[in-house]
Parts: sequence; C-alpha cells; structure tokens
Amino acid sequence: MKIEKIKESRINTVDFKNLDFGGVFTDHMYSCDFIDGEWINSEITPYKPITVSPSSRVFHYGQACFEGMKAFKDNNGKTWLFRPIDNYERITKSSKRLAMPEFPKDLFFNALHNLLKIDADWIKPGFGNSLYIRPFIFASEGSINATEAKEYKFMIICAPASSYYSGEVRVKIEKSFSRAAKGGVGYAKAAGNYAAQFYPTILAKSEGYQQIIWTDSSTHEYIEEAGTMNLFFRIGDKLITAPTSDSILDGITRKSLIQIARDENIDVEIRPLLVSELIDAANNGSLFEIFGSGTAVVVLPILGFGYENNKYELPKKENSWANLLKNKLNNIQYNVSKDPYGWTIEV
Repeated sequence: MKIEKIKESRINTVDFKNLDFGGVFTDHMYSCDFIDGEWINSEITPYKPITVSPSSRVFHYGQACFEGMKAFKDNNGKTWLFRPIDNYERITKSSKRLAMPEFPKDLFFNALHNLLKIDADWIKPGFGNSLYIRPFIFASEGSINATEAKEYKFMIICAPASSYYSGEVRVKIEKSFSRAAKGGVGYAKAAGNYAAQFYPTILAKSEGYQQIIWTDSSTHEYIEEAGTMNLFFRIGDKLITAPTSDSILDGITRKSLIQIARDENIDVEIRPLLVSELIDAANNGSLFEIFGSGTAVVVLPILGFGYENNKYELPKKENSWANLLKNKLNNIQYNVSKDPYGWTIEV
C-alpha cells in the first residue's frame, strides 16, 4: 500500500463542538481500483477530489453501495472499532447483489487500520464523540452500456461526529410510498435506496416530522424500518422489532441491542408488527416507547408519530429501555465496561 501524508493538517480549523454530521472530513482517504479483474493502486492520500468520467456507469445505472462504521476513543487514548467484521460482510453482501466484485478482506482491514492510525487525532474521546467511517464502492468504468461495469473504485473516507439528530424526533408512518420491495435491494446498503426516500421524507418534514416509518410495499399494513434506522417498540412488557428480510436492512446496532436486551432479561419479540396493532397500543396506553437504532444515531428515542390524519404522543417514561440499552452499548463501544461479546477491536 502506498501512503502519502498531508503536508499540514486541517484539524486546527475544525470546531469539534459544532460539527455538522458528515460535513467535515479527516486529512486522509483510502482508494483502490478494480481493473482487468484485480484490485490495484491501493493507496492512502490526502483527502481530495477525484476525477471520474461523465460516462461512469455509477451515474447512469446506480452501481454503488456503502457502509457506515464508527471508531471510538477511550479515556486512555486507545481507539476501538465496533463490529467491523459485520460491516465488511455486509458491504460484501451488498456488492454481490449489485453485481460488483468483492473487496478483499485483508485489504479492507489493512486500509482501515492504517487510515485510523494516521488520522488518530481526529477521534475525540467522550460519550457522543466518534469517527464516522464511510467505506464505499462504485462503478467507475466509462460506458453507458446498460450492463454491469468491468471497473470499480473502492474508497474509505472519515468524518468526525457527534450527535446525528438534535432536538425532538417525531415520525410519520408512510402508507403510499415504499422504500423497498420483496425481491429487491432493501437489505443492501445500496446508494439508490437512500435517494428514493428523500422525496417522501421532504413531504413528511413539511408536516412537522423528522423521519418516516416505512411499511411493507404490498399492503402498507406492516411496520418495516425508518429512513436511517431500524425500529424498536416497547408495548406492554415486550420489546418488538421487525424481522430482517430482503426489504429490511440487517442493522448491526439492531442485533447488538437485541443481544443486550435479552441479557438484561427484556422479553424481545422479533416478529411482524401491524400498524393497526401499534395504533391500538397507542390508544390503550400500552405503547411506552419507540426508538430507532443505527450506526449514525446509535439509539434514538422517538417522542411521537403520525398516521393518516392523527398524531400520537408517547408518555415520558422513567427507566427507559432506550436509555438503558444505549448506556450499555456505549459503555462497550468506549471501553468503559468489559465487552463480553467480542464486538470491539483495538486499532
């Protein structure tokens, strides 16, 4: 691997107390090219624009997928990755679904570790602070022939992060638009999945909501996930989350919370949840919490939701399961408490 370091870091120009999520990037980036059936030109360089052809197939046919990862710094200055093998396996699965070549595991982790060591000062300690890591792959070949590309570029860029959402969050249950369908690419972190949800989300925001709860594409009767999160519902003494499928992303934070919740003796049900069941629970007072989970948001309490022309507010709950699970997860991620699951890897 070739490594070219920046001459002068930009870190002193950054206000780490007022970060716009995903708007500030570290000094370096990683790139590698797939040409003639092999991965070549593996290198770390200063963060900079790249040059691609206007006929690159990514622009015309959408062959692109990505991952979202985080690195955390503990109070002793050590840097930790959280479940990076799961991220690697998921981007490999996404790439396969989009007919893109698998990026080698040894190159992936070598690039990741070197990049994080070089830009270690960008990772700040303290709960809420992290380094968001974005590996991605796209079709770089210049051709507008509507077939899979023969050339690709794999990259990793990093952004210092604090909170993803600020303020109170309320969501709208969508019954017209769909994020994904059975047999489609909903389980993959395909770039187009996110582009397709922007317009419905804009409409929801115009009604005073911050996000959408997506329902199944066939009937719009079953809860699936939110735009940037998997979802959990505390109904009575149970914690309910939808099963993963080919239309629901297999969230890494989601499955971590399921494990922690079960170890805390919380009754977790992984099953389809009807919108009507959620409405009934809201009306009869048995709906206590809704929260989202994801790499960017970690655990995000949702204070209310809307469906059709009705709005529902959730009660303020002491001994919140969302807070319990978030604290347990954060303590593992920041190396405050022992990791009994082997999820964290020191850089």
